[in-house]
Amino acid sequence: MLKPMVVLNLKEVGEEGLDIQTCCLVIRFDLPETVSSFIQSRGRARMPQSEYAFLVDSGNEKELGLINEFRKDENRMNREISSRSSNETFHSHEESIYRVASTGASITSGRSISLLHEYCSKLPHDEYFDPKPKFFYFDDLGGTVCHVNLPSNAPIPQVVSSPQSSRDAAKKDACLKAVEELHKLGALSDYLLPMRGRGSANEQESELNSSDSDSSEDERSRRELHEMIFPAALKESWTGSGYLVLYCYHIKCTPDPRDRNYKEFGLFVKAPLPQEAERMDLELHLARGRSVMVNLMPSGVVELLEEEITQAESFQEMFLKVILDRSEFVQEYIALRNNSSRSVSSTSYLLLPMIFHDNEGSLFIDWNVIRRCLSSQIFQNHACSIVKGTASSDTHLMLYDGRRSSSDIENSLVYVPYKGEFFFVTNIERGKNGHSQYKNSGFSSHFEHLKTKFGIHLNHPEQPLLRAKPLFLLHNLLHNRKREDSGLSLQDTCMNWEKFYILLDTEAHHLEEYFIDLPPEVCQLKIIGFSKDIGSSISLLPSIMHRLENLLVAIELKCRLAAAFPAGAEVTANRILEALTTEKCQERISLERLEILGDSFLKFVVARYLFLTHDKFDEGELTRRRSYLVKNFNLLKLATRKNLQVYIRDQPFEPSQFYLLGRPCPRICNEETRKDIHSHDEARNNGKVNETKCSKGHHWLQKKTISDVVEALVGAFLVDSGFKAAIAFLKWIGIRVEFEASLVTNALMASNGYVLLADSIDISALQNSLGHQFLHKGLLLQALIHPSYHKHGGGCYQRLEFLGDAVLDYLITSYLYSAYPKLKPGQLTDLRSVFVRNEAFANVAVDRFFYKFLLCDSTSLLSDIKSYVHFIKAPPSERDSREQPRCPKALGDLVESSVGAVLVDTGFDMNCVWKIMLSFMDPIMNFSGFQLSPIRDITEFCQNCGWKLKFNSSKMEGYYSVKAEVKGGNFHAAASAANRRKKDAEKIAANLILTKLKAKGFIPEVNSLEEILKSSKKMEPKLIGYDETPSVMIDQVDNGLRTSNVPEFSSENSDPRMHYEVDNSHPVRITRISKMLVSSSRTAGEQLKLAFEGHDSPTDLQSSSGRSGKTTARSRLYEICAANHWNRPSFDCMNEEGPSHLKMFTYKVGLEIEEAPDTIFEFFGAPHLKKKAAAEHAAEAALWYLKKGGYLAGTD
Repeated sequence: MLKPMVVLNLKEVGEEGLDIQTCCLVIRFDLPETVSSFIQSRGRARMPQSEYAFLVDSGNEKELGLINEFRKDENRMNREISSRSSNETFHSHEESIYRVASTGASITSGRSISLLHEYCSKLPHDEYFDPKPKFFYFDDLGGTVCHVNLPSNAPIPQVVSSPQSSRDAAKKDACLKAVEELHKLGALSDYLLPMRGRGSANEQESELNSSDSDSSEDERSRRELHEMIFPAALKESWTGSGYLVLYCYHIKCTPDPRDRNYKEFGLFVKAPLPQEAERMDLELHLARGRSVMVNLMPSGVVELLEEEITQAESFQEMFLKVILDRSEFVQEYIALRNNSSRSVSSTSYLLLPMIFHDNEGSLFIDWNVIRRCLSSQIFQNHACSIVKGTASSDTHLMLYDGRRSSSDIENSLVYVPYKGEFFFVTNIERGKNGHSQYKNSGFSSHFEHLKTKFGIHLNHPEQPLLRAKPLFLLHNLLHNRKREDSGLSLQDTCMNWEKFYILLDTEAHHLEEYFIDLPPEVCQLKIIGFSKDIGSSISLLPSIMHRLENLLVAIELKCRLAAAFPAGAEVTANRILEALTTEKCQERISLERLEILGDSFLKFVVARYLFLTHDKFDEGELTRRRSYLVKNFNLLKLATRKNLQVYIRDQPFEPSQFYLLGRPCPRICNEETRKDIHSHDEARNNGKVNETKCSKGHHWLQKKTISDVVEALVGAFLVDSGFKAAIAFLKWIGIRVEFEASLVTNALMASNGYVLLADSIDISALQNSLGHQFLHKGLLLQALIHPSYHKHGGGCYQRLEFLGDAVLDYLITSYLYSAYPKLKPGQLTDLRSVFVRNEAFANVAVDRFFYKFLLCDSTSLLSDIKSYVHFIKAPPSERDSREQPRCPKALGDLVESSVGAVLVDTGFDMNCVWKIMLSFMDPIMNFSGFQLSPIRDITEFCQNCGWKLKFNSSKMEGYYSVKAEVKGGNFHAAASAANRRKKDAEKIAANLILTKLKAKGFIPEVNSLEEILKSSKKMEPKLIGYDETPSVMIDQVDNGLRTSNVPEFSSENSDPRMHYEVDNSHPVRITRISKMLVSSSRTAGEQLKLAFEGHDSPTDLQSSSGRSGKTTARSRLYEICAANHWNRPSFDCMNEEGPSHLKMFTYKVGLEIEEAPDTIFEFFGAPHLKKKAAAEHAAEAALWYLKKGGYLAGTD
């Protein structure tokens, strides 16, 4: 058995510093440039008997000669070391090494420079921002000091070296320190390589090499054979003799229109059905818009004797043969009551005809029908006792197989040999006979028609004709045959409905109820008492039972989830069934809409969790980690661990493979036979995969389908219960997204460092434009900082953008899902893609003037924004005559980061962000254009019409020139465009072609997505599922006024965070934050924090202390504590941020007051350049609160 192997794929940075003791092989793909590189790279193979290999061209003498020279130089150096021929000495600086204990990986200070450059190059960047480290040198008493300023989106803003003898040494020392710190923060892996979103060490070990891209896998590798469980409620069998007690459920069928009758039937099972299944409602869809509403109703219990059990099982076996294996009835004798069927059947239930007594309101088994059908001569193993005679009479008719009673012929099943078909005889038409005119033909009578066309001579043409209905062909009546009212795209119209109506036309003559006249002499009597009404009901039973089986499976999964976590009981079984049913089943329910909702929620809660728990990760690393957690491969792995795949329904119901008691599955599946049974399932017929149903219910599942079901189940919990239940399900399946409220506190406190930029913009104007008044202004300021900005101590909007992008995606998905419930999944996906595009958010930034507040040091970005804004604000006539400039991504990023800032500022209160999102919808819809991609639109159009589409491109002087050409039928069009980006040039050219197609009438002028929204009924949009308590609840009091009321901070206060402002010029905020789990319902803990934050100077609040400026606030606080016999206040420096020459300090004061014994008060000051000023400001906050709270009444 092969053991797993770890393979590292490295650039030249791996030549030095990597000390992996277990490395046994080094393969060099490119030749080393120097002999030093040759020796260093070979030295990475640390293990004894390790090997080193080159890859060179076998015929390249130059490369082979270079290797020989390297070997000669190495041998020369070894000889010089062993026996020195030179007396020259030199002094070298020994480089420092940083080593990772867990892996043995190490790096020297020299190599750390290139590693730091590589790390920075991997940070998120664009054409306006190139992340590189910057080095500054200063002379110190001990030597030269190097300051390394990292890009603004790096987790650390600056690293300072210790004094060194030279600039080069200082640079190496600073870079090695930076590498060490980046590794400890998790930005570099334990192999000292930039992280690639692989998560923790355990996650790295468990992850397999895989890809979500279907293009790299063939059809077989994307599909796996899985067992599909049968519901336990229908599997409990009965054995023994005597009598049997069965639970009865009435199957009531109501047709629409009421143009036919259905015989009452009942379902009989050994154990009672679950509550959610015993009253199942179901609509079955017949041809030409007809339907049947089915209602399942519990009807008590029945006791059956052993003889009655035998008759019931025989009747069920009989009608199953009629509808599914009718060819057996061509013969003269059929044996019923297969004793082996009960032992091999996967289900044990009976479907029997019933009699409903209106007067009594009760149901009984119709034993008369059962016994009369079973008395038919085809089931009797003896010679037929046919009534002898040569002529018909009023009471008897001469049939193909002899003279029969008229009462037996009516409401019976007959077989017509010359047609090879079975018919239900409804009645005898006394007014017609063999000499009556044959329908719509050139023949004058039935007699002439049969003689001329089939050579059949009627001996008794005077006999009355039989009115008969053909025996139906069984169909999947769960199939959706109704056209929805919502609009269809052009492609849907061209493809889906054309195929749909062709299907209906081919089925119509089987499903439509119609009758023909038959001479009795051509009919063989098969089953007496088997009426058309019985047949109509039986035609529905397979589809009804298939849906009931699926519903029971969904109930089993629900019970399993409810046993694992209480919230599992809060979702309905029908919603779970919807989440388990794929579109391939072709039913009116499918998981696609729930999957879209669950997918967006999963991305949001994972993004929220990563944002809070990994506060040092850049936006790129956060995105990579989220991608790993939510990607299909990971969801597949988690789902199969929980065995979720056995519940999935992924195949359309095939009536021919309907197996139950009386018709067991003929293919018994086990380890020995499974491969033979399913080896031919890969064969394709007319584009469909033919699957063989076995006794175990194995079916082929796409791997992506299993991951889709996970997302759909998340959506099911959201719709029926809410966030908490959905998060509980994610925890159960293996994705933890809960977080402590203290992490929110940390995020709020971390934003304080940005308040120094408050004078750079008009905060009030931006807040008004956004529609939110921030309690933590630093969050808003952070949301405005482009990565190119460097006039601060580090940081940018990218992390908030990552969070805002995720929450907007969910909010807009929730909006579309709730406002347009009739949207098809594809339409919902397309509209969401239109509304969450960066361009859509960019137009919000233009509409709300967000771009005016952007903090940016890239002149090219500012210029491009100005050009784009000018174009958008120009009159339509002017825009039509100009080429649209490229939309800078930073505009959309501003909206996403601002929304992310609001979300954090409100303690993740989704209701606040929902209101802001609703205010964005008008500019999003007005400017979106409802066009996903012109390239996609024209490609799909050409594919559907069979036209040829070609893009030819060339590049010259930094510009791409693209020519698009379409040929089809009598139409030929071409368009050219040029742009610095090839993709943009292709879009412009495709758009020009689309314009020409619209002008010719090939494509409607109105965009299909826009037309869909106009034609769809809009409901009130809702924020789906939000039931969390914000980790920080807000109650603003007297905003902008001096507050004289005593602030209450008792444990009885239901608002865990309160805001106060002292005066208009110097806003001072006091905040109360409780420690609780965001997704928990536990009450707040006893320990409370009171955070004082502001931007004012240390002396601004001296009036609140009641003393002159000669006495410091700290001294005053010590005096008050001593006078009241309180413990001495504690002063702690809580945060240091910014470059060394502009370092900011934040202090905290801790107080314990006898009047509030269960509370620990903590007061936080604003950041200051000096520690003394920071501590003084925190003390002033404490004095202000003590005065407002009435604690200074007895103190001078």
